[in-house]
Amino acid sequence: MLDLAADLVPLLEAGVPVAAVTVTGVVRSAPRGVGATLAVTRDARVIGSISGGCVESDAVMLGLDALRTGRVRRARFGFTDDGTVTPISAGLACGGAVDVVAYRIDAAAALPALMAARAGAEATLHLDLEGDVLDLHRPAAPRLVILGAGEHAAALCRLGSAAGFAVTVCDDWALLVTRDRFPDAVEVVVAAPHEFLERFPSPDARTAVCVLTHDERLDVPALRTALRLPVGFVGAMGARATVARRATLLRAAGVSDAELSRLHSPLGLDLGGATAEETALSVIAEIVASRNDADARPLREVRGPRLHGSAGHAATPGDATLSCAVRTA
Repeated sequence: MLDLAADLVPLLEAGVPVAAVTVTGVVRSAPRGVGATLAVTRDARVIGSISGGCVESDAVMLGLDALRTGRVRRARFGFTDDGTVTPISAGLACGGAVDVVAYRIDAAAALPALMAARAGAEATLHLDLEGDVLDLHRPAAPRLVILGAGEHAAALCRLGSAAGFAVTVCDDWALLVTRDRFPDAVEVVVAAPHEFLERFPSPDARTAVCVLTHDERLDVPALRTALRLPVGFVGAMGARATVARRATLLRAAGVSDAELSRLHSPLGLDLGGATAEETALSVIAEIVASRNDADARPLREVRGPRLHGSAGHAATPGDATLSCAVRTA
C-alpha cells in the first residue's frame, strides 16, 4: 500500500472510503511480490495491482466487500497444490498463487506513513486487522539527482518519478528550476550543481546522479564532485566528441582514471529514440540495468527460470523493497 501513496493520500485526506487488497504470500511464481497492493473506492476506482491482470477483477470484488462490510477478508488467488484452480479465482497465468488480505484503510492510522512514503522517505505502517496486525514497510526511495533543467531534464524527472525514484532537480538558472516545471520532483534547487552536490545529504549506492547541463563550465566541476561520492551511478549526456573533450578536462581537473571509469557517458542505452521522452527512457533503463547488474538484453534471449516479476524478481520497482507480514496482535 505504501507504494500507492501518491494516489491514496489525497483520497484519504478528502475522506473518501478506500479498501486495499495486499499480497501477504506468494506460492511458486507470481506477477507481483509480497506487499503489492490494489486499492479500490466505492465507485470502483482502482489504484495499483496485485497481478498482471489475471485476478484483478476478483481482487476488486474482495476489496469492495471489505469496504461495504468493514470486515477483513482473506483469500488465495491461483492454483492449489494439486494444480486445480481455487474457487474464487480464474487462476494466475504463470501457474502460481497469491495469498491476500482485504481491508478498509483506516485513514488516521495510515496517513502519516503514506505521507512519508509519498515524500520518498522510509515508511512503516502497522494496521489492526481484527486481531491480527499487518506490518508494512518501505525503505526510502532510491534517489535520482538531475543536474540541469532543460527539456531532457523535465522528461527524465517525469519518468524517474514514475519508476519509483525520489527526484531532485538542481540548476543555477532560476527561470527554469521551478515547481511548475518539475511537479514530480521531491525537491527543486537553484544552485551551482557542484556546490549542491558538495552538501548533498547521505549519498549512497541507491543514489544516481545525471548531469544534463550541456555546459562544460558546469559539467566538469559537477562531475568531478559526483565521481568522488559513494553513489551507485554517475552519468552525463553529450555527443561522443563532447564526451572525449570532457574526459580530457576532467583529467586536467584531477579526476583519476579509476574515478573516470565510473562515468556512464554518453548516457543511456541505445534504443534508437530521438525525443526527450525517448532519451529519458533510455537513461532510466541504463540506471535500472546498472543497479540490477543486468546486461539489458531482450528477454527472449534470456535463458533460465528468472524473469522480471517471477522467482523473486519484482514486476515493479517497488516490489523488490516492500516488506509485508501478518502477525497476531
